[in-house]
Amino acid sequence: MLVIKEHLQKLSLLSEEDWNHYASKFEKHTFKKNSLIIQTGEVENYLSFIETGIVRFWIDIKDNEVTFDFAFEKQFFSAYPSFLTRESTNWNIQALTPIVLWRISHADLQLIYQQTQSGDKLGRLATESLFITAAKRKTDLLTQTAEELYLRLLQEHKQLIQYIPLKYLASYIGITPQALSRIRKRIC
Repeated sequence: MLVIKEHLQKLSLLSEEDWNHYASKFEKHTFKKNSLIIQTGEVENYLSFIETGIVRFWIDIKDNEVTFDFAFEKQFFSAYPSFLTRESTNWNIQALTPIVLWRISHADLQLIYQQTQSGDKLGRLATESLFITAAKRKTDLLTQTAEELYLRLLQEHKQLIQYIPLKYLASYIGITPQALSRIRKRIC
């Protein structure tokens, strides 16, 4: 739980009283490697924080899994559009490694927003952060080469990228595994 507190304190000043209220709402969950955390057709009921592990976001397109994002340690994640709208998702979120999560339900998060002084501000800052990340990803896909995308991922998550299968990395940057192998050979 301490990792969540540290993360939230980076976003905003957090009183001890508010933290105690938050902490009482989070529940610890573990998932085995390759487990689905949420799948297409379900409604996302949780906002999750990764204590340890890596998750992959993917959608099915014509019986082909297309990876569109990853989340790493000390990051929040969810099938956020479903979490907000309460409608079913077309996303799949999978544990790529054994994973330890701290989760808060949609209902409990709404209570935090109502019952704490910092809740609304933290919610807004978290939403803004998710929006910025998504906008940056879209821009990067339009303006950077596959090699540049791979190098950035390598730079930002070097210690963790070794746990992601090549086919998922290739899908994430929009190329074939063979093309990614050529990029990796060229830069190493």
